[in-house]
Amino acid sequence: MSKKGRVLVAMSGGVDSSVAAVMLHEQGYEVIGITMKTWDYASAGGSSKETGCCSLDSINDARTLAVNYGFPHYILDIRDEFGDYVIDNFVDEYIAGRTPNPCVLCNTHIKWEALIKRANKLDCEFIATGHYANIRLHDNGRYVISKGRDENKDQSYVLWGVSQENLARTQFPLGSFTKQEIRQMALEMGQQELANKSESYEICFVPDNDYRSFLRHKKPNIDQEIGPGNFILSDGTVVGQHIGYPYFTIGQRKGLGIALGKPMFVIQILPESNSVMLGEEHELERTQAFVRDINLVKYASLDEPMEAITKIRYKDPGALSTLTQQGNIMQVDFAHRVKGIAPGQSAVFYEGDDLLGGGFLMKEN
Repeated sequence: MSKKGRVLVAMSGGVDSSVAAVMLHEQGYEVIGITMKTWDYASAGGSSKETGCCSLDSINDARTLAVNYGFPHYILDIRDEFGDYVIDNFVDEYIAGRTPNPCVLCNTHIKWEALIKRANKLDCEFIATGHYANIRLHDNGRYVISKGRDENKDQSYVLWGVSQENLARTQFPLGSFTKQEIRQMALEMGQQELANKSESYEICFVPDNDYRSFLRHKKPNIDQEIGPGNFILSDGTVVGQHIGYPYFTIGQRKGLGIALGKPMFVIQILPESNSVMLGEEHELERTQAFVRDINLVKYASLDEPMEAITKIRYKDPGALSTLTQQGNIMQVDFAHRVKGIAPGQSAVFYEGDDLLGGGFLMKEN
């Protein structure tokens, strides 16, 4: 074994994970590549042409790179675990009137666990991914994730759920690089096609980004069981009919199927009455949120209220807030009004660039 140790690298076939694997290989680690097959697109009622990280082309690209650099590569089929947990949750959340966060669940409960389990079997001390984030051991003995150098690509938001036990064995080789630098490295490696690969921002198991069709495929009777309901205003006035509450998300303005003479937004989803509440943009604003199932990263607990920056969605710049921990729930009081708090999405807390932790936004009482 190499003096630096053996590392299992998650390889999707994309430029980020490919460069991460080569980087570690050239740093002297004994690299083993692994590509996780999480989803079969055809089984979702999608087109016959698979795209993204689970496609045959992507798997072959990862394997070819590993062969060219002389390190082993394996394919790990985790479709059963992924489907049972991530996809079932995705459907259940929409049925509950919430907006799911499948990438967080996948990282927390599926990918990291699958990687660590396989790393143990292959005697790998470390695992590595192509996420744009950093990790270090804090003076308090905890492993801390911090934002990647490339602000536009930082992926710390989706990593709040990874356990300390798993972080202790995790490496993020790309954290101190920009996306442009990684593409340039791929070019210098002679991997022009890889360097120019387009990125996908879609949910991997809904590649056409049509989650309404996906829900209908997974629950064929959804329209019969739920059916049309009422659009209402905050005072209860019925202003029209919709096709069913699961097909709407908080903050949605387009595709409502109703015109009220001014821009209207989804401000609340009420599954118990199959109602979708509409309002003007200012009615989306809140000064407080509650967050469930929290996982703290930098500190084991917050014993007193703490000032932090809270992000309520992936591309959210974040808002100044005060955090008050109440067991497994975090109360978040914002210094200024924030717009579009969507139950089911992640709220992620930062101290400077350091990830304090995160959890799932709760519904209003």
